[in-house]
Parts: sequence; structure tokens; C-alpha cells
Amino acid sequence: MKLHIIARGKIGRSPEGELVGRYANRIAWPLQLTELPETGGKIPEAQTPFATVLLDEKGKSLSSRELAGHLEKWRDNGMREARFVVGAADGHSDKERAEADLLLAFGTATWPHLLARAMLAEQLYRATTILAGHPYHRSG
Repeated sequence: MKLHIIARGKIGRSPEGELVGRYANRIAWPLQLTELPETGGKIPEAQTPFATVLLDEKGKSLSSRELAGHLEKWRDNGMREARFVVGAADGHSDKERAEADLLLAFGTATWPHLLARAMLAEQLYRATTILAGHPYHRSG
């Protein structure tokens, strides 16, 4: 199953961008990173069937193992792509929230979008290592 991070704004050469790159290179699953302008832009067509996860302040705060469980369930049920969408500063619309398969929050704090993207990349790496039985989850 492909993991696809879709985010508004350019991360460029930044410490957060380096972190995203570090974890993206370590993820053994197929991974696609798509950056969109702050407004507009077209999200690429998904491989179907797919699951959509919105990073959202109204979302669930999942443990790394719980996130891994979602990935495992989707993979085992034939999902071809899991899309993780980091919205613009105004967040996601009610319609987008209603259509999502999962709303995910990194706790109750508000995080800068670039940092949230780096945190997401790390959590996807951690979740895939949990599923692979790799010791990273316990050593990190």
C-alpha cells in the first residue's frame, strides 16, 4: 500500500524539510510527497481503493500502535493508497471532514504545518516499523 502525504505550502530547505526527508528515505513502503500551493492546486488522482486521513485539530489522538493498526487493516483489506492530508492554515472544511476515513490529531496543541508534516513522516515510519517487527519503536 502506498503512503501519500499531501500538504499545503512549500517546505523547502529547512530543518523540518530535512526531517521529512530523513524519515521518507527510511520508510520501506512506497511513499509519495505532494506539495500544493496555499490555495488552489489539484490533488493528484488516488489509486483506488484508498483511505483518506486528515490531520485535524478535531481528530483523534492515536498511539503509534493504533496508527499502525489502521495501516495494517487498510493494507490487509486491499487499500492501494492511504492519503494523509495536511491542510492550509484554516484547516479542513466540514465536507472534507465528513468524507475522511480518519481525522488524526497530534494531541490538543496546535502545531506549525511544517512541524506537523515532519511529525507525520516520523509516525508513518514508526508505524511501518511496528508492522515489520523492527525494534525502532522501542529504541526511539
